[in-house]
Amino acid sequence: MPDGSWVHTLRDDQSIVQLLPVTALRFHPARPSSKGDLLLAAYAGGQVKFWHISTQSCTRSLTEDRQTLAATFSPSGRHFLTAGSSDNIFVYDTETMTCVNICQPSPSLSVMDGHRSRVFGLTFHPLSDEGFLSGGWDDTVQFWDIRQKHSLRRISGPHVCGDALAIDPGTQQILIGSWRKEENLQIWDSQTGQKIHTVPDDYRGPSRVYGCRWLGASHMIAAGSDINTCRVIDRNSLLTRGSLVDLPAGVYSLDVSSSGSSVAPLLAVTSSHRVFLLRPTGSAFSSPST
Repeated sequence: MPDGSWVHTLRDDQSIVQLLPVTALRFHPARPSSKGDLLLAAYAGGQVKFWHISTQSCTRSLTEDRQTLAATFSPSGRHFLTAGSSDNIFVYDTETMTCVNICQPSPSLSVMDGHRSRVFGLTFHPLSDEGFLSGGWDDTVQFWDIRQKHSLRRISGPHVCGDALAIDPGTQQILIGSWRKEENLQIWDSQTGQKIHTVPDDYRGPSRVYGCRWLGASHMIAAGSDINTCRVIDRNSLLTRGSLVDLPAGVYSLDVSSSGSSVAPLLAVTSSHRVFLLRPTGSAFSSPST
């Protein structure tokens, strides 16, 4: 990560022949000593693979009958979820890779207890191994329990088209990015389901958001298309504190490292065929002891 050097290529006969895009990546959250350097990858053809990075080998795989567009692990790593071009969200046991539940809407269209279109966003509550959120094209964010068939409640409005759901473990606030020109970045209360803030657009103009993350206790990061920029936003003033501008294309994915509080986090931002690695500077990102 420090210099962005290329160390491995993960591929097998199936991925070489099919040449389909990778749509989601997640590292197993357990320590490497207990699980190895395990990476979950989802593909547009419905393939879901576990890769052992150091040996560059696919240890297990399955194929879903759809385009798989999103995937995530529970905080403990005991379960993982997949979602995509259907309205079903599959819950898998990580150890056996067997499906243990299907989270889905009721048959009646008058009951909105699940999704009615493609799902692009999945995230577990950081303090729960059962509760998670999902978002997609049907303009809802759904609250789920992996043990239940239907969603528990929902937020109506956000149009999620990417990895644009994040829960702050301290405040329980949800950061939601929408692929639209207006109200494209919002903060909601996870307990009440009420909207707290709509983050104003950058002075350069609106960006349809594909990805967003909380960045420590005092900032957030969001990026997307239209003006092709990624910006760091102050959580209190809701103003842009820093930005990466004039990118060659829209930003379809981003991530934030969790290397520890003593070092400012590393940000990874994709645009066109490039990955940009950024390190925010300033007192807000420094260790309390420095």
